[in-house]
Amino acid sequence: MAVQGAAALVQNANFKGFFAGKIYEGNLKSVCVPGLNCYSCPGAVGSCPIGSLQNALSANKFKFPYYVLGLLIFFGALLGRLVCGFLCPFGLLQDLLHKIPFPKKIKSFKGDKLLRKLKYAVLIVTVIILPLFVKLTPVFCKYLCPSGTASGLLLALGDNTLFKLFGSRFAWKACVLGMIVLLSVVIYRPFCKYLCPLGAFYAPFNKVAAVRIAVDADKCVSCGKCADACNMCVNPSQTPNHTECIRCGDCIHACPTKALRCTWPGVGNAAGSTVPRTPDHP
Repeated sequence: MAVQGAAALVQNANFKGFFAGKIYEGNLKSVCVPGLNCYSCPGAVGSCPIGSLQNALSANKFKFPYYVLGLLIFFGALLGRLVCGFLCPFGLLQDLLHKIPFPKKIKSFKGDKLLRKLKYAVLIVTVIILPLFVKLTPVFCKYLCPSGTASGLLLALGDNTLFKLFGSRFAWKACVLGMIVLLSVVIYRPFCKYLCPLGAFYAPFNKVAAVRIAVDADKCVSCGKCADACNMCVNPSQTPNHTECIRCGDCIHACPTKALRCTWPGVGNAAGSTVPRTPDHP
């Protein structure tokens, strides 16, 4: 969590913006950060890649977004969903909310796997298709993004006159944010699992990213402790580079035989190896 906190601070280093109620508009705003961090956040010193991609696609004069896509592919090919686990400020917020005590946390439920496919639809429909056809309208940012809603509230706290400008659309987005906040207390990272288009973009890269999780088949005893520790409901001993893995490292710390490890380019067996599936831990 220390790395997450540091990453959030670096991406939101315009501290005076929180007090002045104004966004940073310097040269750094032309640089996309790897995680979901709204351009409109008073502390943001960079741009959100999802917002930048929509703005490029919905511009009056279409230009292929080489820069944004290039950065996204670079982050994905290098880190995969490690970005979600360590570099995304909204991921950190959900982690903190999930630490709030609650009588019964929900790890999985009927329909969970099907619901996780929704984030791919959000990416394709609201980030790519609709902005292409509805000009000057970043649909995801305008109607869904909880990070943008939180940023709007932070801006308004610094400049109370902004509250008067909030209308029915903002009320809708506030409901979306409120739902995600409440669900985050009970379900681990619901936005990452079910709605985040950035996580959907990075997910396929887990299979080929330079940073991987590897399994030493000689050390693994199929105890299932890594699967029990995974809040994303992945079994690392079987699929260490699953598309839902956010590289948080909980499975590595939980493994009693040190069979799991994170590998970097040129270090260790990046592809990893797997062990036979056991009936007790499918």
